[in-house]
Order: sequence, then C-alpha cells, then structure tokens
Amino acid sequence: MSRAVETMRAAAFAAWFYGVTFAFCLAGVPIRLFARRLALPLAKYWARTVLAGLPPICNIRIRLTGWHHIPASGPALLAGQHQSEFDTLVWMALLDRPCYVMKQELTKIPLFGPLLVPAGMIPVDRSGAATAMRGMLKDTAQAARNDRQIVIFPEGTRVPYGTRVPLQPGVAAIAARAGLPVLPVATNSGYCWPRRLLGKRPGVIHIAIGPKLPPMGRDALLADIGAHWTEMARCSYRQPVDESVEDGRG
Repeated sequence: MSRAVETMRAAAFAAWFYGVTFAFCLAGVPIRLFARRLALPLAKYWARTVLAGLPPICNIRIRLTGWHHIPASGPALLAGQHQSEFDTLVWMALLDRPCYVMKQELTKIPLFGPLLVPAGMIPVDRSGAATAMRGMLKDTAQAARNDRQIVIFPEGTRVPYGTRVPLQPGVAAIAARAGLPVLPVATNSGYCWPRRLLGKRPGVIHIAIGPKLPPMGRDALLADIGAHWTEMARCSYRQPVDESVEDGRG
C-alpha cells in the first residue's frame, strides 16, 4: 500500500475518531449532570465505537493473548506499555469496570474531561509529589475495594515504539497499598498507531497479558515488568493474523 493511501486512510480515521468523540461528549453532558452512574457505560460504548473503525478504515487489526490471566471477577492491576492513544482506548473497551490512573491535565479537555471522574478514572497531579502520591494510593485502594480493574502506564507518558525509558515506581506502591498482584501488559501499538495524527500503518496491534507477578520489592517488580515487555518485543509483530479482540478473550 502506498504512503499516500495510508495517509488518506489515517485522515479518514481521524475524522471518524473526532466525530464519534464529539457526538459522545455531547451525549455525556446530561449524563454528567443528571445520571453520573451512566458515565462509565457511555465511555465503554465510545471506546468500542472508535475502535470498530480501525479494521475497515486503516486495515489495523488487534491480536490479544493472555486474556485468561485477567480475573473473571473482582479487582485487577494492569501495568501496560503506553505507545499511543490506542492504549488508553482498548482497556475501556475490553474490561468490565476499567479505572485508569491518568494525568490530571486530561480532566481539563472541554466536554471530554468532565466525564472522566464520574466514570471513575483517577487523575493525578504529576507536579504534586508526595501529596499526589498519597491521593493516588487512597483512590486506587478504594477502586480495588469497588472491584475496578486498575490500568496504569508505568512509563509515565507515551513512548515511541522500540524505545525504552525507566519505569516510574507508582505501580509498585499501588500494588502494595491495594494488595493486588501486577499483570504486565506488552504491546506494539505504536508501530501501527504512532503519535503522528496521519502516521497510522496497516498491520496487527499485538497485546500480550502476562501472568500475575508475585509480591516483591519495588525495584524487582519494575525489572520484572520490563522483562515481560522485552520478551514480547522478541515476537514477530508484523505477522498477519485474522483475529479480533473478541477472539482473544475466549
């Protein structure tokens, strides 16, 4: 496929993404004001609708492995790689009661931002140091008691495909405070969906969920998460498959 065609497809998906998002944000205004309990179902439906456009528009498919590591019920703590906006969408579509640990700046996005807290997301002021950490630990512990599946990106920000950065210790603190094992999650999402708006490439986004990591010290836990990601990076990401997200959940 020529680069020009890829760019046209990426532009079409951008129109789909922003059009769907705007429509759902408008629908979210009365929900935020009068029916906050519906904010999470609305967010899940939004994510599924957006991702449904990936195969027909961009020829991007999703292959999920390791779903059996996710508890059938109750709380969970997922430590995922963060390479693109895809990573912030896919768990909203997959998990029953997802709860993202996210940067506080996202709550300031018009229409979209005010829906995040009612949906149960946990904003963190990254400039707040110890105070922000205490607040995050309190909120994530409460989320675990409410049987939410907590999603955190230990890299702290989007990292380009093929790049590694030191992991932030927040995931270890959450695991200790909430009493949850960590499920490491690797992906190559940044290859098909890089940061550039019109840079999407056809292919397969692989998501690999690893087994629960046993309790251990902070440094050992961060090293084990990174080791799982490295092992996933040895896989053949570009191998074509005909497998959807739903297939991987069986």
